[in-house]
Amino acid sequence: MLAAGAALATLLILLTAAPTFGQMPTVSTPYFTLGTASGEDPAHGSAVLQIFLLMTVLSLAPAILTMVTSFTRIVIVLSLLRRALGTMQLPSNQIVIGLALFLTVFIMAPVWQKIHQAALQPYLDQKISSQQALEQAAGPLRDFMLRQTREKDLALFVDVAKLKRPQGPEDVPTSVLIPAFIISEVKTAFEIGLLLYVPFLIVDMVVAAVLLSMGMMMLPPVMVSLPFKLLLFVLADGWYLLVGSLVKSFL
Repeated sequence: MLAAGAALATLLILLTAAPTFGQMPTVSTPYFTLGTASGEDPAHGSAVLQIFLLMTVLSLAPAILTMVTSFTRIVIVLSLLRRALGTMQLPSNQIVIGLALFLTVFIMAPVWQKIHQAALQPYLDQKISSQQALEQAAGPLRDFMLRQTREKDLALFVDVAKLKRPQGPEDVPTSVLIPAFIISEVKTAFEIGLLLYVPFLIVDMVVAAVLLSMGMMMLPPVMVSLPFKLLLFVLADGWYLLVGSLVKSFL
């Protein structure tokens, strides 16, 4: 730790002293050059800063994409279904997340197509600037989030941010829309999960009452109710109904 601290301190001293003693020596290889610039070109520092910002955004991109799409609702509902069935780790986390990802891709496909036509393709053809592409790409995604966001949740964040009442959807800032969309998705997912829990809870109660009446108090009701819950889920074609309902809830 002391050696690392000393090395870091030495590096900082050399970097801060570089403008005083002149330009630092440059180390060159056939593939890259390591050194310090004289600071005569301000655009160079701006480009470096843009690269750091881009790397930061890319590191957060998976979290951003999962929170502003249908992934949140789907993964919560599938997790609650697994708990309602009482199958512990079946389906496994990899299967639940994988299914949620592919359903998210399927649901968000129309939005991606609009973004590709309105922003990505014109930007690749050099017809619009990067700023214009970003603004046009945000449009379809904002429309999707607005359709799924409750007015109550949106009004909450508008009030917390102390903003004026928006005159229309286009007046809602994205910084307000995203958290309102997230809590709306979580609430909707818990409502669907509650509806899933009710039939399986009834099965658990019936099995527990029957075992108690038969005097089998030492037998865990979960061991007996699990086959009945699986049978009920299979006979009702649960996966078809659940996935179909989830997909249609975004339309």
